[in-house]
Amino acid sequence: MGISIVRYLNAIQTNAPHLLRYLATAFIVNKRRRPQFKDFIKVIQQEQYSYKDPITEFLACVYVNYDFDGAQKKMRECEEVILNDPFLGKRLEEGNFSTVPLRDEFLENARLFIFETYCRIHQRIDMGVLAEKLNLNYEEAERWIVNLIRNSKLDAKIDTKTGTVIMEPSHPNVYEQLIDHTKALSGRTYKLVSQLMEHAQTQAAR
Repeated sequence: MGISIVRYLNAIQTNAPHLLRYLATAFIVNKRRRPQFKDFIKVIQQEQYSYKDPITEFLACVYVNYDFDGAQKKMRECEEVILNDPFLGKRLEEGNFSTVPLRDEFLENARLFIFETYCRIHQRIDMGVLAEKLNLNYEEAERWIVNLIRNSKLDAKIDTKTGTVIMEPSHPNVYEQLIDHTKALSGRTYKLVSQLMEHAQTQAAR
């Protein structure tokens, strides 16, 4: 937990930008996020024109460009990447790769990223539009949002008559509070980063 991701970012950018894919995945699949996430987004922003990868581009769409249509398309590409990548075809667990598929966990958290960011911009959200952004049908999106509101205590409600999600204006910082509650990447992320860097250094030394 005491190891800072920031110290690795410059080395990754300079020597092994392809590792940004795995670091981005680690940030997405871990529900807890540390302040280093903002530093990582800055790196994604710096690299988005020189290094292209569906997973890093997904984060750029959501947090840099606020391009939710682009994020929706990138989610589909990310699914293919995960299924075909020899490492990402498995789940990250305690700093190691287990045999549990990672795709469903990635997509669930990717939808949460889109939802959180979209809610910061809009107070009243059309359920049909939101379902499209989340790559879900209307009924699936409604169930997903109901569960999210219930489990995260998000200050929002669904107006079934108008088919909209209404964000309560009385608590303007509720979305920041939601993110604050999910801060702190787990130790397995740092172990993964260390393993990836050790691997890159080993390859470079050969």
